[in-house]
Amino acid sequence: MRFSAGGEALDLDLKHLVVAGWTGRDSSAIRHHIEELAAIGVSPPSATPLYYRVSAALLTQAGRIQVVGYGSSGEVEPLLLQSGGRRWLGLASDHTDRALEAHSVALSKQVCAKPCAAEVWPWEDVADRLETIVLESWIDDSGEWVLYQQGTLASIRPLTELAAGAGLDDLAAEGVAMLCGTFGARGGVRPAARFRMMMRDPATGREIRHDYAVQTLPEIA
Repeated sequence: MRFSAGGEALDLDLKHLVVAGWTGRDSSAIRHHIEELAAIGVSPPSATPLYYRVSAALLTQAGRIQVVGYGSSGEVEPLLLQSGGRRWLGLASDHTDRALEAHSVALSKQVCAKPCAAEVWPWEDVADRLETIVLESWIDDSGEWVLYQQGTLASIRPLTELAAGAGLDDLAAEGVAMLCGTFGARGGVRPAARFRMMMRDPATGREIRHDYAVQTLPEIA
């Protein structure tokens, strides 16, 4: 997969993809996310955090994804990319089938594409101020963009801690990416036909953005 880092092309062969869940640093925020998912029928996790292994082919930079049925939604998340001895920070959406999530979180992570931005930042450029990095997302609500999520990486467990917990160093020889968790949704978790996300570094003003549309396929019984 080709990314752009500092204006230069970066070709990464990613053989592994991990989705980290329940990664909030604040226990009350974790409870809130558990409660908002419980409201749509999702059982609480066995432990926090959890690391779900999914197909690496799900990671995509496409501007449109296809899903079955109307029960899926996106979540803005920091994306860690690691290959060999280098690491980068990117932006992704853990798009998830919520109807299936009520049956199995692990299976729900596997059935939807994981959109990501093409631009990434070298880890060493932001490692000293990760907690100040801002993430936001918006959804298309009847033709208008509505703020859906907002927070900083200070709300998520330290990314180095998550990387160690997922064993990224052991997977880096073959190339690995990991979505690192999210924030609660304003107004509750809900689907949308379009999803917009942004990551901003307040120290430099740099931003990474990505939009994608969701095409709903019929659910055939």
